[in-house]
Amino acid sequence: MTKLTLISSAIFSVLCTQSALAATVTGTILDDKKNPIKNASVHVHGKNQTVKSNELGEFSIDIDADSQLHISKDNYIDSRIAVTESSNNVTVSLLPTSVETVVVYASALHKSSLEMISPVSVLSGDELRNKSKPTLGETLKGLPGVNASYFGPVSSSPIIRGLDGPRVKITQNGLDASDASRIGPDHAMSSDSLSAEQIEVLRGPSTLLYGSGAIGGVVNVVDNRIPTNNIDDFTGAAEYSHDTVSNSNTEAAKLETGNDGFNFHFDGTKRSGDDYETPTFRVTDEDGDVETENSVENTFIDSETLNFGTSYVGEHLTVGFSYGSIKTDYGIPGHEHHHEHDHEGETEEEHAEHEGEEEGEELVFAQLEQDRWQGLVSYALHNNWIETINLRVGYTDYSHSEIEDGEIGTTFTNETTEARLNVEHKFADWHGMLGYHYSDSDYDAIGDEAFTPASITTSHALYLLEERVFGDVTVELGARIEDYKIDSNISLAEHHHDHDEAEVEEEEHDEESIAYSKSFTNVSLSAGAIWQYKPGHSIATSISHSERAPLSAELLSNGLHIATGTYELGLGYHIEDNEAHFEPENIKQETSTNLDISFRRFSGAFGYTVNFFYNDIKNFYFQENTGLVFDEEDGLESAVGAHDDAVAVYQFRSKDAELYGIEFDAHYQMTPNAMVKVFGDSTRAKLKNDEGNLPRIPANKLGSELQYDLGNLQLTLTGTHYFDQNDITAFESQTDGYTLFDAQANYQLGLGPVDAQLYINVDNLTDELGFVHTSFIKDKAPLPGRNIRLGVRGYF
Repeated sequence: MTKLTLISSAIFSVLCTQSALAATVTGTILDDKKNPIKNASVHVHGKNQTVKSNELGEFSIDIDADSQLHISKDNYIDSRIAVTESSNNVTVSLLPTSVETVVVYASALHKSSLEMISPVSVLSGDELRNKSKPTLGETLKGLPGVNASYFGPVSSSPIIRGLDGPRVKITQNGLDASDASRIGPDHAMSSDSLSAEQIEVLRGPSTLLYGSGAIGGVVNVVDNRIPTNNIDDFTGAAEYSHDTVSNSNTEAAKLETGNDGFNFHFDGTKRSGDDYETPTFRVTDEDGDVETENSVENTFIDSETLNFGTSYVGEHLTVGFSYGSIKTDYGIPGHEHHHEHDHEGETEEEHAEHEGEEEGEELVFAQLEQDRWQGLVSYALHNNWIETINLRVGYTDYSHSEIEDGEIGTTFTNETTEARLNVEHKFADWHGMLGYHYSDSDYDAIGDEAFTPASITTSHALYLLEERVFGDVTVELGARIEDYKIDSNISLAEHHHDHDEAEVEEEEHDEESIAYSKSFTNVSLSAGAIWQYKPGHSIATSISHSERAPLSAELLSNGLHIATGTYELGLGYHIEDNEAHFEPENIKQETSTNLDISFRRFSGAFGYTVNFFYNDIKNFYFQENTGLVFDEEDGLESAVGAHDDAVAVYQFRSKDAELYGIEFDAHYQMTPNAMVKVFGDSTRAKLKNDEGNLPRIPANKLGSELQYDLGNLQLTLTGTHYFDQNDITAFESQTDGYTLFDAQANYQLGLGPVDAQLYINVDNLTDELGFVHTSFIKDKAPLPGRNIRLGVRGYF
């Protein structure tokens, strides 16, 4: 017992060892011409402490151990310097840049966007507010390497380098958004860009921190609902805007205040709109008749969000929690149901009555509700080994009900509990993060469209991320091991399927269903480096190995998916004699080997980022046409000679695939008031061994943007050309290219204590007709026509 006490005391003393003496570090911040920089932020790494430089560029900040100072200022490249208790009168020089530098919260190691090894894009500030759309997909689709799935303007998810759905992790402050958007393209995402402080897009595998669901990338929505810096004043913001293309109105407000370390946050939004208008297009109805349309029916939206949070921020301890609520009703285009009547033998009156019933049927719409709680506890130790211990926890209760003829047809629910514990540390010359990640997701679907059975998915993971600086080169190494388990009950009574004894356990000899349980061990590894070969110039490269287990929808689906107009079967089924048998044998993980090379320049008036990537994926999960159709009376049958109302049967398969491409973003500050940008991307995605292309891969795009400032007036003109998409699968059709022009004008108003901004955005200036190749309903739902958005913002 004495030995145990001595060991415990020794460990405690190591963890809590701090320098006995506190010290004050002073210094001066200058630009490249030796002029002082005012209002530069000086932050002690690992602590919630920030000061600003004065008019002479001078600053003074307290430290209680050897530390690192992070110095940042808009339009300058960030600088990091090591300081000790004896440091005094330090001089920091910042180099100018025309690229905005921001800290990427999803990086875990407090890196700025210019220091990241993996390619990253960040939307923040006025740029985010000007480009904000009702969905994340539409908000981000202009970024290089990013596109949108587009199931109408109210349901559109990001696609990163040709990958979406279960391969792109959508997070809020680092925790999963926990909605049902990965189950079907018609399911809207619960994340809202209006209340975000910034949105971060990490391209390529980010599985080390975020798990197997991030094999294609991460979109992290950062907000300030749990304030991590002390708020000393009462501040707020409000915005109102009107869109002409859908006659929609949006109101948003935010309030923040604090006192003596206690901080409070509130934000809320309300959005309502009608069906959106389009340029004239033709659509073929169910009877084969061609009709002319000028709008997309059933694309209304009525949404409300409410969020509040509070925190206490002390010298070492930060603790807080937040609550958020979302309630949204939105139409689902192309999702209407038509019940067939047998008119044979009917009188004329009965025939007319049934026709009237069919014409009067209500369109399908969705009711989305979500309650979300998050908690944060962070403690900065500042000893020789451990810098910060950070715990984030979250609980989300999500439901998505589809209303048909005034009644609930199908309800999808998802309850998620998640926790992430990070320990930031230093060991010799290495700086890194050791973490544990837990997630439990309880998914259920009840109703006509419950094509995926209820399931519980649980994961436990340990990860390690380390970096070390060797002169001008920073090396980063990482590893993650994840235990991933799916539990479900598979119905046998309806489909009469067989099963494999090794994978399926019968409980109490239940003849109606069987209990299915499957575990996977996912291993991810990465190595990368960035070489700052001269100030403002760098080359970054990384290679990663990532493993992903299938989602329950990919593994267990067996039913009619009305949104996509298909019958879906999961990986666990085997088709024999036009019957689907549940035989989940040899289910292997999707394994990605990804190589990234980036060339960057971000100093002075000219800058660029060029990324090349190659992604080799073994056992890639995708849907393949089986050549069968599903009929409600006859079940599965050959498509040859089948009834017109029968739908095609698609099954998830796994085959080897490769994706490769390029993305770039260049800018030139022509004058102090004018900047021009050029951006674009190209992705090629196909199966190996000449087995064809992957489905719904985004078309290549090329765009340019001109920004011009006239004092308080800022003008922006953007043109983006989307090329033809001819690399298609057997069941797809070619999509013609189109060009979109967007214009913005913002005028700054000074109204005493209120900083106001009037703005007008004109999207699709030329009223171009565009069809999105990645959309499941591209022929029924083209992009919106010309839209004039008028708005006003105010800050105080």
